[in-house]
Amino acid sequence: MNRDRGQVVLLAAVVVAIALVPMALAYAQLSYDAGAEAPGPDVDDTRRALSASFTDAAAQTDGAYLWRDRERAVSAVRTELASDVARVENATLAADRSLRVTYNGSEAAGWAARNCPGGRGRVFGPCRVEDGVVVQQRGNETAVVAAAFDLRVVAADERTNATVVVRAV
Repeated sequence: MNRDRGQVVLLAAVVVAIALVPMALAYAQLSYDAGAEAPGPDVDDTRRALSASFTDAAAQTDGAYLWRDRERAVSAVRTELASDVARVENATLAADRSLRVTYNGSEAAGWAARNCPGGRGRVFGPCRVEDGVVVQQRGNETAVVAAAFDLRVVAADERTNATVVVRAV
């Protein structure tokens, strides 16, 4: 009788082990890391809002500034974005959160180094970073290309820091 009980327990253990194999494979394929913190909805929503606002602000500068006036183009974009940034920051207050959006010049410079073409035969001129905004010389005009932002979300039970780069579409 004890031998039969031992075989049943062994059989049950084998069934459980076989059932865990597909779950382990799915876990490995998804590269799920329980310790990694996914950006919260505030970060995703803020990135989308900043992207839309930045695209609109950059479009308003198209053809309006010569390359030598690129600082004025950046100033115009930042001025245009200021009210949208304030609106996004204030929207989190209703959810008992604090959101701070700041420009990140070093991330913008890194993005420009990775994404702006260089060398002979390139179609456009060089990219430059001015106050966290990437601009590129196209003809003799300034094209506003991208901007990098640091986002800091603070709530009673969480703190999230993220850096996002938005591009003019």
